[in-house]
Amino acid sequence: MPRFTPEEIREKFANATDFNDLFDAFGDALEQKIQDVELYRLLFWNHSLGPDELCLFGKKLASEFPALAYDTYMWLASVFEVTYSSYDNFELAIEYYRKAAQAKLSALDPYLDACDCYDPDLNIPPVDTLLDFLKEGIKHVDDKKTLLQRLSHLYHLIGDEEQSAHYRNLSDELGRSEN
Repeated sequence: MPRFTPEEIREKFANATDFNDLFDAFGDALEQKIQDVELYRLLFWNHSLGPDELCLFGKKLASEFPALAYDTYMWLASVFEVTYSSYDNFELAIEYYRKAAQAKLSALDPYLDACDCYDPDLNIPPVDTLLDFLKEGIKHVDDKKTLLQRLSHLYHLIGDEEQSAHYRNLSDELGRSEN
């Protein structure tokens, strides 16, 4: 029997500071089979939760409701990008962009959002990590041209003009073959 109404769960996700209260409300939401991603976004933005707790909730939500996995991982990546990037150099954000890409193989956004994290002056996240991620994505995304252009741009940022030109040419060839 549920202990909380959906409105009470919403209020707890937004305002509770005790992990046990949040955990109980989360369990209740799962028990009620609430699949409203907006509700869980309140939980993910709750500032009293640390990265490990957010990961715990995200993993459980994605496993309980696979249809929400992509949105869950994308949202967590953006939370980690904004709130924990100064502590872990975007590692958690990139990890969750990778999970989102796995949840929805053809989606372009995880790759583009991961690139938007990149700070060339600090090389965070490490550019090699991003380059590998984008190259893997070319195999899966529908919009390969945009990903090739982003690869070209990243190579340009790090001064590898040969690779930049290579990926720009691949993008141009793909554009010509589409027309």
